[in-house]
Amino acid sequence: MKNIFENTRASWVRYSDYEWRASENGKDYLLPTKEAQPKPYDPMEDADNLVLAAADIGLMLFHKNPEKAIKAAMQAFACKYGLLGIMTALPTTAKFIEYEQVYFHKNQIIKTETMDTEDYISLFFPFRKPDFHKKGVESVWNTDDRMMMALIMTYQLEPQATVMSFMRDYGEQYEWLASVFRDWAFTLVTATLYEIDRERLDDMTMEIYRKGMAAFEGNTPTYHLELREHPTLVWDFHSLLLNIQLLFSMTLTDEKNPLKICHQCQRPYIADNRQRGRTERTVSEHPAAERDSRRGRQPFLLWRSVRVRASLQAVRCDRDHWCGRYLLRLCPELRAGARA
Repeated sequence: MKNIFENTRASWVRYSDYEWRASENGKDYLLPTKEAQPKPYDPMEDADNLVLAAADIGLMLFHKNPEKAIKAAMQAFACKYGLLGIMTALPTTAKFIEYEQVYFHKNQIIKTETMDTEDYISLFFPFRKPDFHKKGVESVWNTDDRMMMALIMTYQLEPQATVMSFMRDYGEQYEWLASVFRDWAFTLVTATLYEIDRERLDDMTMEIYRKGMAAFEGNTPTYHLELREHPTLVWDFHSLLLNIQLLFSMTLTDEKNPLKICHQCQRPYIADNRQRGRTERTVSEHPAAERDSRRGRQPFLLWRSVRVRASLQAVRCDRDHWCGRYLLRLCPELRAGARA
């Protein structure tokens, strides 16, 4: 079967700059600055880096990094990829504006099963409410901002709620963003620990791992059919969150290039299983870890090999460093194995 996601409609909007702003109830929202300019782009063109950036922030939350650093990372993520579009990701349909009530899938953000449509929309516009009026299933939305009008015309075929999430006054709470990124990191860490420990897990612990993985669920993208040269299935991503979630799941389960956590820097990377060879490895902490910890560095985790090959390409994570660059210099055992 050919790639079923060959045809997608996943265009998204990012602004040139974002800021954190506190609302009247004390909640911090991330939203575009007043001078920021919007720019449409296709997330699918940079899918791997999008997944890595999302997993990076999730692991920062998982390791309880300082909130200031996490907020800076979220702000940089938004400048590169835009906000997550949580407003259209949680309801059972992205066309919820056509209904008097919004219905939700089970999620960590909205605890109720239903909510009044206007009340739900107001959660994402804490500083300036849109000129939006609804009567029954009919609604009217006005704007006098020319840039916003251009976005509305560009995305006139998209659900109205999706276009509203591109507006300058649309924002997302820090707690909401943290919950989403943390869930992705939890799934990645669960998969990593399971892979390391599965040979010695008892049945009860195995079941805990499985339940933890099964908890990763959510809304799914919709699709429609188009008549091009022949009938064509086109996937609709009305939220960047759903886009990342699907890409994350596909990358995590990919047999050739799965999503992994680097054992040296504890950051995510896309592995290449075709280069791993047959070297058996276990992970142990390098003696320099305690010294590096005192200097404020990340503990150095060393791959110790039972059968060492001359090439150490297998432990390269292809991020900002080479995990194996210190192996031959620091470990005599590996040095002797490489010469052999």
